[in-house]
Amino acid sequence: MLDLLHNESKCPSNDKLGQRMNNMKPLPSAVSVLIVDDEPGMRSFLKKALAKKFALVETASSVEDAEQLRSRCHFDLLIVDIRLPGRSGIEWHEALNDQERRSDIIFMTGYADMDVAIKALRAGASDFIMKPFHLEQMMKAVDRCIERRLLKRENLMLRREVSFNQSSTIIGQSDAMTEVKHVIERVAPTNAVVLIEGESGTGKELVARQLHILSGRQGPFVPVNCGAIAPELLESELFGHSAGSFTGAKGNREGLFSFASGGTIFLDEIGEMPLKMQTALLRVLEQRTIRPVGSEKEINIDVRVLAATNRKLSEEVEAGNFRRDLFYRLNVLDIVIPPLRERPEDIVELTHHFTCQLAAELGVKEVVWSHEDLLKLQQHEWPGNIRELRNMIERCILLGKPPAEYWKVQPKAEMAVESGYPLQWALKDVERDHVTRVVDMHGGNKSAAARDLGVSRKTLDRKYKEWFGGEAE
Repeated sequence: MLDLLHNESKCPSNDKLGQRMNNMKPLPSAVSVLIVDDEPGMRSFLKKALAKKFALVETASSVEDAEQLRSRCHFDLLIVDIRLPGRSGIEWHEALNDQERRSDIIFMTGYADMDVAIKALRAGASDFIMKPFHLEQMMKAVDRCIERRLLKRENLMLRREVSFNQSSTIIGQSDAMTEVKHVIERVAPTNAVVLIEGESGTGKELVARQLHILSGRQGPFVPVNCGAIAPELLESELFGHSAGSFTGAKGNREGLFSFASGGTIFLDEIGEMPLKMQTALLRVLEQRTIRPVGSEKEINIDVRVLAATNRKLSEEVEAGNFRRDLFYRLNVLDIVIPPLRERPEDIVELTHHFTCQLAAELGVKEVVWSHEDLLKLQQHEWPGNIRELRNMIERCILLGKPPAEYWKVQPKAEMAVESGYPLQWALKDVERDHVTRVVDMHGGNKSAAARDLGVSRKTLDRKYKEWFGGEAE
């Protein structure tokens, strides 16, 4: 994530952070549970008890069946019998060793074997329960696991909150950035809707965070990328839904507007929002209420709305892609972040900041760039803006190659591209190389790259997962 800010301001008091964290707690109803036991009666008994408390409770009779379910859906908690047909619960290595999608695990067994209990705990169990057990005993174990999990989430969010609040001065002394800072200071204390405009990579989210930090609002800052959520799911994500409102809606769920209560919701890439959702958003802005999908009840909200776009919304309005009335409602206060090429005088300060930051992150000695390097950086057009500058500095530090030297070899690389790809390359190799170059050109912004490539963001994510086993950074 871009960091346009210096570590100059003081963090808010612990009391204020504590108040924010109280508003940031995920509800237990959002927790998902998977029960794995070869006894149908035990599966039915536990599912009936846990379904009253949690939104998603699934069951499986074997490790193999459970792994199929886990491959399609992440579960916060696994309740697993140790003795199962085929592989035992302790041998479920996919779940026990999955650090990226780590689940809490409660092991059950009907055999009073201390060695087995020790082995289960060493394998990564959060708790261990002997059969037969009272339901109250199981529910207490479940509550302990969920409380620990929610606490971990809160601590992570608190660390992020502290990190963001340690910075409050936007880097850049150019006239354009000085004006941006003045506007932020003037409008931050108000509850007015603000539209932040700028090209990809200019730091729109950081400006939004700055507005939230200086607003004094005690609730959380909730960023939402409107272009990264499937259109059919966007309404439910924003406003929540009631049980049975659509297939798969097994329980009530609060949306992101409710989660942002008392704070700020940041609607990034607002230009990607479908027209149907634009109508719903306009209603929210005018009435200050939301209606969860499938519910007839309207809920009052106390949320400040900030929006951002890298498109010309006025042009989108004329093209019929964006509602005129919503545009006027969002455009009450407008902050335009200039592209980096229009403020080259800020590049030296930004370069120094990123160099210090990245050297610390990468654990390497801080680099001092020459006058020639800084001059080359100021002469570059930076189509990916600040995100591209940061990525460029990181590459130079990792490769041990100063910017001036890096650009000396670029013409050769460009000639190689113009001459085509090696004839021995398979079509999939050409596709992968071209797509990754476009993503790099946009400084890692996959949404912008997807638009240039003429594919959906979801397709691009799928390609990256297929090629690299994960998403683009």
